[in-house]
Amino acid sequence: MSETQAEPTPLRRKPVQQRSAKRVEQMLDASAELIDELGYDALTTTLIAKRASVAVGSLYQFFPDKRAVVQALTQRNLERFVAAVNERLQELSPEHWWNIVDSVLDIYLRMHREIPGFSKVHFGDVIDLQLLDEERDNNSVIVDSLVEILSPQVDRPADELRFAIAIANETADALLKLAFRRDPQGDERIVAEAKDVVKGYLASKFGE
Repeated sequence: MSETQAEPTPLRRKPVQQRSAKRVEQMLDASAELIDELGYDALTTTLIAKRASVAVGSLYQFFPDKRAVVQALTQRNLERFVAAVNERLQELSPEHWWNIVDSVLDIYLRMHREIPGFSKVHFGDVIDLQLLDEERDNNSVIVDSLVEILSPQVDRPADELRFAIAIANETADALLKLAFRRDPQGDERIVAEAKDVVKGYLASKFGE
């Protein structure tokens, strides 16, 4: 993500030393594990600190509350998602939207299945529709990140591209939530339909 798209940090202060940065990562990893095990509502800063093997006071040096910890975890997940999409597109040199849509959705599915805590909080909507940014809802943050990645691939005005990706993102989001309600690993038939629906919509806007 470019510096102009960087999200505001929930950290009280940024870790400067490598040891402090490692402690923060341990806290985020611990919160992800606990969310998988207990859910967000049962999560506490005391439990996070204990799982991360740090003092509660050390946690409060960086985070005011559990929401801020999970906000930082969600931002880290978004950064990983954007990095994975970027890397995949570098490999693909996609000729049309089919490859791009498959790659983006497959990366999201892999994170949902493999990244601790992701299946419970996704990109934050379960906790707060504006968890990632105070001025934009979570989906808008994701869309802005995707537009930044995809704009070099598509010869269209930025506003037109952003609108189309926003519609595609909301559609995919709704269908993937249905897929995971039907099957904890994601109902493959619904996932396939989501890809077809999004591809068809984007093809109607930008061609194949």
